[in-house]
Amino acid sequence: MIEYDSYKQKLLAMDETFENLFKALEIEQARQELKRLELEAHEDGFWNDLERSQKNQMRSKQLQNKIHRYEKLVSTRDDLLALIDMGTEMDDASLLPELEEGYKKLEADVEQARLTTLLSGEYDNCNAILTFHAGAGGTEAQDWAQMLYRMYMQWANKHGFEFEMLDYLDGDEAGLKSATVMVKGENAYGYLKGENGVHRLVRVSPFDANARRQT
Repeated sequence: MIEYDSYKQKLLAMDETFENLFKALEIEQARQELKRLELEAHEDGFWNDLERSQKNQMRSKQLQNKIHRYEKLVSTRDDLLALIDMGTEMDDASLLPELEEGYKKLEADVEQARLTTLLSGEYDNCNAILTFHAGAGGTEAQDWAQMLYRMYMQWANKHGFEFEMLDYLDGDEAGLKSATVMVKGENAYGYLKGENGVHRLVRVSPFDANARRQT
């Protein structure tokens, strides 16, 4: 079927993309470093040094996640190619929806992997602390601050980050006056370092009996 042939060509054309990702993500170096850390963890007295062992485990987890994500991309592409061969051999168009969905997800995941190669700053790989402060708009500002809080919490959950509340002060009637959270996960700071400044919302206030617009 022509549809299967088209997807097969697209997937095979990803060879260069995967080679570039392999180099940019430094997968081979990551594998070597992970082996070194695993050997280090078996040294006598290693676990008696709490700081050293914690750093080792944290770095090992980061490397494992990076390697796993790359290998999963390769595995997904191989699975899709196998699906194409099956559909072609059986002359079965019923596999096309699964192929289309899988290809779209693979494209999105590859693009996400490309983005991580840009996060190479000194602190990009660290956790991030976010603080929220309601402005001078009273309940309206406090409600808006809570909306932002929930937005970032949903973003963190969607992208696999841990969202840990460090401090939270409720608003007078609704929302929040202030909050501090830590977003934990690989490259959390890299993704969030540009999220700063004043956020404004203009709307008809649900807290105003006269239904006036508030900023």
